Amino acid sequence: PESVTSLNGFRAPELVFNIGRPVLGICYGMQTMAEQLGGKVVSSNLREFGYAQIRARGHSDLFKDIQDETNDEGHGLLNVWMSHGDQVASLPKGFKSIASTDNTAIAAMADEDRKFYGLQFHPEVTHTTQGMKILERFLHEIVGCQSLWTTEKIVDDSITRVKEKVGSDKVLLALSGGVDSSVVAALLQKAIGKQLTCVFVDNGLLRLNEAAQVMETFAKHMGINVIRIDAESRFLKVLKGVSDPEEKRKIIGVEFIKIFEEQAKSLEDTKWLAQGTIYPDVIESAGVETGKAHVIKSHHNVGGLPDNMKMELVEPLRELFKDEVRKIGIELGLPKSLVYRHPFPGPGLGVRILGEVKKEYADLLRLADNIYIEELREHDLYDDVSQAFSVFLPV
Repeated sequence: PESVTSLNGFRAPELVFNIGRPVLGICYGMQTMAEQLGGKVVSSNLREFGYAQIRARGHSDLFKDIQDETNDEGHGLLNVWMSHGDQVASLPKGFKSIASTDNTAIAAMADEDRKFYGLQFHPEVTHTTQGMKILERFLHEIVGCQSLWTTEKIVDDSITRVKEKVGSDKVLLALSGGVDSSVVAALLQKAIGKQLTCVFVDNGLLRLNEAAQVMETFAKHMGINVIRIDAESRFLKVLKGVSDPEEKRKIIGVEFIKIFEEQAKSLEDTKWLAQGTIYPDVIESAGVETGKAHVIKSHHNVGGLPDNMKMELVEPLRELFKDEVRKIGIELGLPKSLVYRHPFPGPGLGVRILGEVKKEYADLLRLADNIYIEELREHDLYDDVSQAFSVFLPV
């Protein structure tokens, strides 16, 4: 939502362009690179959001031999994901356009001499099918980096950091049974063993039979100390009459913290609250260091925590993306069926019920969602989609 054309728009430090290293600007990064180096960025009526197909133009080290298909003229075509309203209208000195769309003449740009590249699209998302190849080309061949940061090293580093942070203190983990908190549970168990206690809160907003499955997996098979709290009536009470989704998220987050603090009081020397916060949670809640990102949605992990929370946070996955978290889960020995389960929001069915949350609404949605997911599995479609779920409409 930020704009380079704004006086308050974020600018890259000049050092970035002066230290003699390759630079890749993505979306806003391309625009601020163009503007800072002498080009021009303008607001456009022809905005692009979602799927687009770009046509490679000229020759570029970044795109060489990377394409999804070719057109009749032999130009390489790439299927990409766009999200921009502004666009580069004129290039800085030394740059050339290396890609375009029907609506954007400069969809990518390059200064091959300085190895400066700009992409108006997002190579980091799965919708850009050749995105990883483009990023690998830049990092490996243009910059000269090596892929030394392996999953095994991430696990080892995370374990070391957790041990250094918490010492001999006890840790309370908010276990939901979802991918993120499950990976945190396995990671913390390996790092600190019996210092870990998991609290699983059945808030009445979970998927069908989920509470029983969580206890079966973590308490029985993994041998983790899990305390189960039946808090359905408690959550339904505080949510009564609340319709706004942001308010529901924050109410649910605050209630979770209250329960965890209550449990911590009964556990001696429990100073740390562990959570499965991952980097997209932080981004979507605008919790980045610059403070320039706009809120997409708050997360109960990062947007609903009370200022007077008495425990300190430990979030070993906070700097990782979902695909990295899944790989770590496999590395730690978690079953693939759990690691590749579809994401489920922290507030659960509370944000999949439009309007006020009622028990009868949650019970009906649970059944409908289970039928839907089972049909996907029956037809071998579950693993072909990143996320699928049912929504309750009170009409």
